[in-house]
Amino acid sequence: MTGQTSLNASPDSPAPPAPVHAAREYGRAGLFGIVTPPGNPTVEPELRILLPAGAAMLASRLGAQATALRPKLVEYLDNLDRSLASFADLAFDGVGFACTGSSYLVAPDDERRRLDALSAARNYPVLSAAGAIGAALNWLGARAIALVSPYPEWLTAASRAHWERTGMRVTNVLQLPAGPPPGASPKSHGIYELTTESVLARIAGFDPMGADIVLISGTGMPSLRLILALGESQAAPVLSSNLCLAWALAKLRGAAAPGPESPLYGGWRERLGLA
Repeated sequence: MTGQTSLNASPDSPAPPAPVHAAREYGRAGLFGIVTPPGNPTVEPELRILLPAGAAMLASRLGAQATALRPKLVEYLDNLDRSLASFADLAFDGVGFACTGSSYLVAPDDERRRLDALSAARNYPVLSAAGAIGAALNWLGARAIALVSPYPEWLTAASRAHWERTGMRVTNVLQLPAGPPPGASPKSHGIYELTTESVLARIAGFDPMGADIVLISGTGMPSLRLILALGESQAAPVLSSNLCLAWALAKLRGAAAPGPESPLYGGWRERLGLA
């Protein structure tokens, strides 16, 4: 893999670290907002671990009237401005739309236009998890990915089609169980019930077939311990939706650097050990 491209600047002119906001009581090294589906139990814990020390994070929930998953995901993006309005006039350094599945159901250019318009209206960058993944893949110079998907099969197919539309070659796909586990509520989403141990048992024999990156998609799927565990067994680096979103947000403050945890974004192993 070659080439490193930042989110908003020329690779030859990296942005300097943003100044510390001394006037803030909390979040002097960055104040970030996160909007995520109502039942998602993973985004906030993982982003709190991943975001730089000295940064603060405030979260809000996405809204939808639909009960079926497909229209609900579409509504999350359609109603994103309403979710952002729940933050009132907070002066964020950036806000993350932490629902990768929604992005897979719209054209990448359409989502980019919507987020650009919201960013201009709100006066802070609004980034999607899928957009952050795309930026991370480009920054790492990846051209081929192996996909680990916790989605229903129809959304896995949409995910694959999304990355292929962006020019990525998908070498292999591991479909994880998407329904509720035995004994769980029928309304439970399988992605929220997954654990590091259950995924490691299924991924043990997975062949990325020469991919540059193994991508764990889905912000609701626990990923940080997986990234550490798979980093020792997979030939290709492992990324996740939450890792990429945190990297993209930290990059807005000039605080995203590789580390032993990941060639994309490190420095979080100790905080994970306390979680």
